[in-house]
Amino acid sequence: MKISVFTLGCKVNEVESASMMSTLEDLGFEVTNKLRFADAYVLNTCAVTKEAEKKSRQLIARAKKWNPDAKIYICGCASEKNAAQFEEKGCEVFGVRDRGEVVAKIAEENSLVFGGELLYPKQVKTRGFVKISDGCNRFCSYCVIPYLRGRVRNRPIADIVEEVKATHSLEVVLTGIDISAYDEGGGLYALIDALKWERDKRIRLGSLECEVIDERLLEALKNLPDFAPQFHLSLQSGSDDVLRAMNRHYTRDEYLDKCRLIYSYFPDAAITTDVIVGFPTETEDDFNKTLSVIDEAGIARVHVFPYSPREGTAAWKMDDVARGERNERAGRLLNIAAKAEGRYAEAFYGKEEKVLWEEKTGDYMMGYTGNYIRVYGLGFRRGMEKIKVGSYSYYYRGAFILEKW
Repeated sequence: MKISVFTLGCKVNEVESASMMSTLEDLGFEVTNKLRFADAYVLNTCAVTKEAEKKSRQLIARAKKWNPDAKIYICGCASEKNAAQFEEKGCEVFGVRDRGEVVAKIAEENSLVFGGELLYPKQVKTRGFVKISDGCNRFCSYCVIPYLRGRVRNRPIADIVEEVKATHSLEVVLTGIDISAYDEGGGLYALIDALKWERDKRIRLGSLECEVIDERLLEALKNLPDFAPQFHLSLQSGSDDVLRAMNRHYTRDEYLDKCRLIYSYFPDAAITTDVIVGFPTETEDDFNKTLSVIDEAGIARVHVFPYSPREGTAAWKMDDVARGERNERAGRLLNIAAKAEGRYAEAFYGKEEKVLWEEKTGDYMMGYTGNYIRVYGLGFRRGMEKIKVGSYSYYYRGAFILEKW
């Protein structure tokens, strides 16, 4: 029996899907993470924006095009937020924490016995993801996720270390809904310290919040044998007024101070970030303050998100910025972000960097340096390799291109 486990949304969703895939394979099913012909579909959905929820609903029609008679199981944040939108389409719906129940139901319907414990995720790429926590306590005024995933729940350090050792990936990303809130056994610092004996894998961190950046954490990261010096430090806005309205607990100056502290330990670090454009109350002056932070902080890459109203959040009842104005600001920020990314990457011409070659794209292999500069090269194979990114190469549209080795 063929099962397609297809995922929308964040890296946490991908890890959770990979765990279901491992367990289903262990039960004897043929499993794919592609949306193609299958006897059954497990669709892991997202609700972080209105568009993500719409795409989650559209997955059903896409699956039925492949096999109109297939059984469809829905899980993830969109199913937790509104189960009825999937039930009315004839799907079997499970909540965001019910991945084990999805597997149990499939096993039961095929006269198989599921032991109740999901296996470690099946890591199908050279970069693997290890989930260290779930849930969120922040309740940012624009975000529905804490209402869907609940409070923070952390895995024990020993369990995480065991999974890191077990994965065959050459790079491991520690991920979660809010890994900055990890407080098990001494916190994120203690987890990093416990991984300092791991010499076979590059360690990368998922998205971080300002308050977790301190000298103790940075010192622990510096002591790792192979740390990827990319810090995804969420900004969302460069205006203190907007940050307060967003219920974000830092100021513009505090954010810049944390960036300076990172650079003091990792001078070549890539600081990447998320920005929400057009949040209610955002003025043109507020937006310009955000643009200036991108420059002052030396941001290497910006993920731009036009504000998406989410019913049930504190921002839902606030007056929106006009859609046209929101989109115009997003366009301006994208242009500035592209220039910032190019400026950061071009500073590495001639420098030796370790590249993790991940996948074939046409005739080229594609990979990333530790500081998350994308590289394309001819004549390379999957794996980790040191190269001089400026030798025999040029920079084009967000990546170095190596034309010869």
